[in-house]
Amino acid sequence: MREPTTLHQIEDIYYPVLAVIGVPVNSVAILILSRGKCGLSKCITRYLVAMAVADLLVVFTDVILFTVIPFHFPGTYLDTTPAGSVSHVLLSAATDISVWFTVTFTFDRFVAICCQKLKTKYCTVQTAAVVIASVSVLFCLKNVPWYFIYKPDYIIDNVPWGYTTSPSFHTNAAWVAFDCLSVILTPFLPFVLISLLNALTVRHILVASRVRRRLLGNSNSENHNDPAMENRRKSIILLFTISGSFILLWMTNVLYFFYWRITDIYDYTGPHDPAYITEQTGYMLQLLSSCTNTCIYAVTQTKFRQQLKLSIKYPFSAIVKLVK
Repeated sequence: MREPTTLHQIEDIYYPVLAVIGVPVNSVAILILSRGKCGLSKCITRYLVAMAVADLLVVFTDVILFTVIPFHFPGTYLDTTPAGSVSHVLLSAATDISVWFTVTFTFDRFVAICCQKLKTKYCTVQTAAVVIASVSVLFCLKNVPWYFIYKPDYIIDNVPWGYTTSPSFHTNAAWVAFDCLSVILTPFLPFVLISLLNALTVRHILVASRVRRRLLGNSNSENHNDPAMENRRKSIILLFTISGSFILLWMTNVLYFFYWRITDIYDYTGPHDPAYITEQTGYMLQLLSSCTNTCIYAVTQTKFRQQLKLSIKYPFSAIVKLVK
């Protein structure tokens, strides 16, 4: 039984609410984006749909399967060692894929904005499909070893229950290397790549904007409307809000990782330990990132908002038609 601390009381409310919000929000995003009526290119749409699917999987595996059910319905089959091990594999794979879809989307927009020669070859629906499939397969295979890190707490009628990390996980060189590689791949490397790509994109935009303003200023035309710059502006807003949201919500997790590695502490003094509170807070913020993209689309994309309003009105319109 967990001690009823303030943090645990918050978690008991936070995770069910996140599940209730996360599933419909990501499902609606998938449906709306899949229709292709949001004024976005097919390439961008494919990445955004993939990101929404990955976020939905994170909510299902990490929030519902691994957190809500064990917290509120203890003693189910999910508490057995094999089920816990499978859940860990699934949630790790879903998290990796969700994070790296954000990286691939950021890289695609970087190429589209900064690399005009490569744009025509790379920023295509076919390339997006290959990248999405490759990332999915790669990280599904990469996370299979997580199945073998747990040992049972106890055995009842030959059924292993509970899951405790094997002591060899922190001492065996192969496991230590795998753990370090996993943390480097998610979230450290994506954090660095997204920050770097955004910095390079901003630099390119500033240079290009100065050149275009100079050219427009020298032209004799009184109409200085620039459709190309307007389309680019919308794409940039979408890119920066998605990647910026990722960086902010994963920041606590990344900083805690450095603290954990520097201090080399694997245990806590209790639920009031500041390190434990920081880790759990970072975890909650990390999972919140699986529900923010749909809000970002609604705020930044006019046509997405229009489609969302139509989707909300549709059931009521259908009922009115049936009544009439």
